[in-house]
Amino acid sequence: MRRRPDSAAPGQAAHAVERGEYAYRAEVRQRRTATLVGLGLLLACLLAAAWVSEVRPATLAAGLPRAGEYFERLLPTLRWAVLFAGSETEGSLAAWFYRLDSWAWLLFETANMAALATLMGATAGLLLAFPAARNLGAAWPATQAARRGMEAMRTVPEIVFALILVWAFGVGPLAGILAIALHTAGACGKLFAESIENTGLGAWDGVRSAGGSWAQACRFAILPQVAPNLLSYALLRFEINLRSASVIGFVGGGGIGQELYTVIAQNYYEEISAIVLLILLAVAAIDLLSERLRHAVIGRLA
Repeated sequence: MRRRPDSAAPGQAAHAVERGEYAYRAEVRQRRTATLVGLGLLLACLLAAAWVSEVRPATLAAGLPRAGEYFERLLPTLRWAVLFAGSETEGSLAAWFYRLDSWAWLLFETANMAALATLMGATAGLLLAFPAARNLGAAWPATQAARRGMEAMRTVPEIVFALILVWAFGVGPLAGILAIALHTAGACGKLFAESIENTGLGAWDGVRSAGGSWAQACRFAILPQVAPNLLSYALLRFEINLRSASVIGFVGGGGIGQELYTVIAQNYYEEISAIVLLILLAVAAIDLLSERLRHAVIGRLA
């Protein structure tokens, strides 16, 4: 029997191609419409936020020249001919940093504040992270108390804690250390708990099946696995806390920030720029040191 030629096949294929092109164009139009709607909503939200925050183009145009004038006043009057002369010579580096010994000590105090606050906060955050991690099966009240407590600690800014603690403990580094430690405990605790929740529970099950307690399983099964990540987060937090310690001084928390607030209040422009430059150099140095230390220790633990 002779087979009948399939004359409809080319037409069906062409029709299928047309349908595919039509579906593709419809999908493209739909995505473009959704993108335009999303951008429109974003623009509307930005305009509403600017209106509520009283951000006006006229205000920005009027304020930017004044800000530029202020930064211009901060620039020191250095002269190359006497750049390396003594502190008694105006226009020299020594005259610009004429209180370098005092500022260096305050920077050292600020770094110690950040280090101690980081150690205290990271330790508290670690203790709270284990009951806060949902995969470890802690009691529901303990989990909720840990998570809500960490939320409260990291929601309140350090400067608010500092204002309260300065009233309680007086002006000085102690209030700043405690304020930064409280915020660090909430921030590090959340990161630590998320690292724990992303950890496999094979070792945990082994310790528990061997008769180990909940605390022993946390110590010997979970902690060795997450230690590199926890250390990385703690060192990163130390870098952040150095900046926070500088700001805490504005409300009497001690350190270089208190000196910076004093010179800003009295409009000692060249001293402001000198202290800011020292803070930038100190932060950059500690950032580089922390990065090297973090990579070295994590390489050993990994």
